[in-house]
Amino acid sequence: MKDLQKGVEVLYYCPLPGQPSQGNQSPIIGAPPTAPCIASMATNTSSSPLIEFRKLDFSYGDHRVLDGVSLEIPRGKVTAIMGPMGAGKTTALRLMGGEQRAQAGEMLFDGQDVGRMDQTQLYAARRRMGMLFQFGALFADLSVFDNVAFPLREHTDLPESLIRDIVLMKLNAVGLRGARDLLPSEVSGGMARRIALARAIALDPELVMYDEPFSGLDPISLKTAARLIRQLNDSMGLTSIFVSHELKQTLDIADHVIVLSNGTVAAQGPKDVVVNSKDPMVVQYLNALPDGPVRFHLPGASVAQDFQLSEPPVAQQ
Repeated sequence: MKDLQKGVEVLYYCPLPGQPSQGNQSPIIGAPPTAPCIASMATNTSSSPLIEFRKLDFSYGDHRVLDGVSLEIPRGKVTAIMGPMGAGKTTALRLMGGEQRAQAGEMLFDGQDVGRMDQTQLYAARRRMGMLFQFGALFADLSVFDNVAFPLREHTDLPESLIRDIVLMKLNAVGLRGARDLLPSEVSGGMARRIALARAIALDPELVMYDEPFSGLDPISLKTAARLIRQLNDSMGLTSIFVSHELKQTLDIADHVIVLSNGTVAAQGPKDVVVNSKDPMVVQYLNALPDGPVRFHLPGASVAQDFQLSEPPVAQQ
């Protein structure tokens, strides 16, 4: 479908690896059984990481957020980025998408340094990415259908008849094909998150990033969102990265885990390796301990100083 794209190849209606197709029929998730297969799924089997930070530094003004960070995001896996508040998790996503640029080091996307890309190169890279923002970030005045159709209309020259089929297929994948005519104000918070996910995968990206996808969801919606992240990653051959504080669901679906703390990587690797880490920060975080490397009391003046109490006399020997 490259001839219909503005310089970008987007794949739709594809048979899943390992599943038989009947003639031109496609079993892709979200597609009706009779959907035509008009392209084949391209699976990148390269062993090199899709995303790589190399000794990356980033600061907001004088506040150092990431300090010499080196990490890798493996292809085709679900990677969770975890850590205490203020550890730089969302900032890492912004660097991956080119919204922010590192002051030192490299942020590589498929081997290319995003920080050195010009606008044209950056936009081309972003068309290979999808993003689910913290609370969905749907356009309030557009219908559910038009929200999901937006990236297709913006970045492709596809005919409306094909856009309609793609939008309905993506909404079907998240269970909300019946909500196509509603406005964002007419759906629940959990539904809005799923609609935003349908929009994020509208262009069949290689990489999908999720910023706090479980935040504020009820238990049913939370488990549904987690299942969708795992299922869509496997069905579409994606690389998925998500930031979350929800330990159980995160560890249930993640293949690879990165724990950030104090601007550095406390641990990274396969889930089982990180879960069994002896690093004090990782132990405190994964066991929800109230005290440890992340102190309960913020450093400051002593209680005696704040309340102007006299210090106890020092015993003389």
